[in-house]
Amino acid sequence: MNERAQRLLKTLIERYIADGQPVGSKTLSMLSGMELSSASIRNILADLEGMGLIASPHTSAGRIPTAKGYRLFVDHLLTIQPLEELAMRELQSSLQPDSPQRIAQAASTLLSDLTHFAGVVVTPQRSDVAFRQIEFLRLSERRILMILVTLDGDVQNHLLSTERDYSPSELIEAGNFISQHYAGQGLGAIASLVASELRELQGNITELMAAAVRFGQNSLGSPSDAVVIAGGMNLLNVRDLSEDLSRLRELFATFERKTELLKLLNQGQEAQGVNIFIGVESGVMTLDECSVVTAPYRINGLVVGTLGVVGPTRMAYERVIPIVDITARLVSSALSY
Repeated sequence: MNERAQRLLKTLIERYIADGQPVGSKTLSMLSGMELSSASIRNILADLEGMGLIASPHTSAGRIPTAKGYRLFVDHLLTIQPLEELAMRELQSSLQPDSPQRIAQAASTLLSDLTHFAGVVVTPQRSDVAFRQIEFLRLSERRILMILVTLDGDVQNHLLSTERDYSPSELIEAGNFISQHYAGQGLGAIASLVASELRELQGNITELMAAAVRFGQNSLGSPSDAVVIAGGMNLLNVRDLSEDLSRLRELFATFERKTELLKLLNQGQEAQGVNIFIGVESGVMTLDECSVVTAPYRINGLVVGTLGVVGPTRMAYERVIPIVDITARLVSSALSY
């Protein structure tokens, strides 16, 4: 697109986000600041429509952006607004060092309150909880207590059943090996790494280490434990979504199940920063009228979860994006030490 077309598209989308009404050529002529005739603007709009970036509702001569148009806008035309000082202070005061679960609840509530949409946080899942140290303690023959110290200082005790008895020196050797080689990762995440190294180890600790890794692989929490959602009812007040109550009920059912939402949000862990799924990009049918803005958060530099906002495609991206970005940074800071 040439500069004129980009400017008109940006103006059209910003206007539509602001008031939710199809935008006509006369309005664009006034708002764009460009000295173009109505005929020239209509020609440009026809080109944009031909590219699939805008559409013309049958009830109006004005145009509205499509999901493809929003994507181009977000990727290339968006002007991010700095977060208001009041909102920044609210985030900083609410996201202080605490347990991961309480921080997740506070973050989801804040995201919802600041955006008036649904705030979502994926908590660190059990098998992926990053550990700082692991120790093994013999309880009885073939019963071992695995003591796992997480990066945020929590201590978790888990019972392992083994094929044979282990001496105190073997238990110390296994704990030291895992702590020295894999600290900062999760038991579930190191499975493939450990499997290849176990074959190269000397001694009789391989079976014990394999048992620890199997525990990590099998102890993944359920979606209901992993996803914290706040403010879902806010979407009842979003006209774009509430006009179709059957679709809204399906969306709430997705929130209730959490399975699809967890899978989508976990994709956000692979992003370096803010990630945006617009409409059908999410791959979740009930979210095809929504946008999901996510960002990963970390403990001591290691990505352990994702947080974000679920709202309509017609959202103020320039404001929502920095809210999500800064919240992820503050959650990371609160969880790290």
